[in-house]
This record gives sequence, C-alpha cells and structure tokens, in this order.
Amino acid sequence: MEDFGFLQMQEMQMELQEKYREKWTPLSPETGQNSLLWLMIELGEAADIIKKKGSAGIMGDSRIREHFVEELSDVLMYFNDVMLCFNISAEELKTIYLQKHQRNMERW
Repeated sequence: MEDFGFLQMQEMQMELQEKYREKWTPLSPETGQNSLLWLMIELGEAADIIKKKGSAGIMGDSRIREHFVEELSDVLMYFNDVMLCFNISAEELKTIYLQKHQRNMERW
C-alpha cells in the first residue's frame, strides 16, 4: 500500500483551492484563524460520534465507522489548510514533529 502523507494532502488541498478560488476565501496567514476554527469544528463532529455511538459503534458498525473516518478526513483537510495558510511544508512539519517526539521520549 502506498504511503499517504501530508505532501499529497497539501497538493490535494491546493487543487481544491484552485477549483473553488472564485467561491472560497484564499489561504493566507490572515485567513489561517478561520481554517483553524473550522478544524476545531470538525474535531467536535468526530468527538460527537464517539459521544453518541461509542467506541463499540465505531469498531462494530461500518456505517458509523465510515462517518467517523470522514470527519477525521475533514480534520486533516482543515489541518492542511492551516499549514498552507502559514506556508508550513510537510518537511518542516516532519522536522519539528521528530524533535517533539524525541523530547517526549526523554521526559519521564
């Protein structure tokens, strides 16, 4: 199975931005706050599924699981929009993520 990472997701988000450039607000540092707020809303929708259907629903019902994964996909789409707003590349995210992981590995 091919890896699906942030670089590919960002390319897909830029494709969407181009397609809907006449309808959507452009991604920029000034609009980053809006993308972050939408990301939080989508996180809330994913959390709502957990609250209402529980882990058993997500693990045992394919329709509930698909809906949950769709909401997580929305989260990732807006997460990538935030990255694009602030010109954060997949490589920059990887570097900082690895540094953070190393600090976490040494904490306790």
